Amino acid sequence: MLALSANLRYFLCCHSTDMRNGFDGLAGIVRNHLGKDPVSGDVFIFLNKVRTHIKVLYWDGDGFALFYKRLERGRFVRCTALNKSSVEMKREELLMLLEGLSYSDMSRKKRFKFG
Repeated sequence: MLALSANLRYFLCCHSTDMRNGFDGLAGIVRNHLGKDPVSGDVFIFLNKVRTHIKVLYWDGDGFALFYKRLERGRFVRCTALNKSSVEMKREELLMLLEGLSYSDMSRKKRFKFG
């Protein structure tokens, strides 16, 4: 089960990823290309070149968990950051990405935020 907590940090890789990569290959990309620690508890999101496949990698405390989705129609929204290896996103943005919604066209209403 994919549990997406608001307490986690989410990073979208801005470069296309070979979806043949498994746990170790994706962890290597996190470490070597994104410059982050794959066992930090952060969540890392990867898209293939044509943006029809997505993989979500995270460390759940005693091992890696991997979520994989393939679209039958349409494409995921691409990373719009230029010259960055990854961008941090909110949990809500990841959920919208998985559902096919574009979060760049929406505005966020004022809400109370603790901390």
